[in-house]
Amino acid sequence: MTNKPEILALLRDEFDRWEALLNNLTPEQITAPNFVSSWSIKDVLAHLMAWQLRSIARLEAAVLDNEPEFPSWSLELDPDFVDNPDQLNAWLFRFYRDDSWTSIHQGWKAGFQRFLELGQAIPENDLLDPKRFHWMNGQPLILVLQSSYDHHHAEHLEPLLALLRQS
Repeated sequence: MTNKPEILALLRDEFDRWEALLNNLTPEQITAPNFVSSWSIKDVLAHLMAWQLRSIARLEAAVLDNEPEFPSWSLELDPDFVDNPDQLNAWLFRFYRDDSWTSIHQGWKAGFQRFLELGQAIPENDLLDPKRFHWMNGQPLILVLQSSYDHHHAEHLEPLLALLRQS
């Protein structure tokens, strides 16, 4: 995945796969604590939504040619400098645990759509140039798109599908 059209197509497909899966699950399946570390599917989606906020901040900064404005939680617990990401993920779990499924799902969907729109709006040359955005510390911005795909797909969707096949 080294070009904008390919990664955006993969991300759109990934969104569609998640939506198809989520729309076929019962509320009980979504909220049962039977996934990674006793998280529910709702908790996993909240986790994805939270990390998505940081990615959106980077893409918005690129579109506006500004510095990223990260969510306030990530300023306290800067994920780029956290020694133990499990500690941060546990904090995010506690932060979102009482939010409703509807709120989490709508937030994730809206965020994913915003993420795709921003990715589309950024010229491919800007995505691929590792020197274009100093706040990317020498990495090309396309890594934000690729990392989101990897995080949604390999780290969460595939294990979730495997778990659901077992039940």
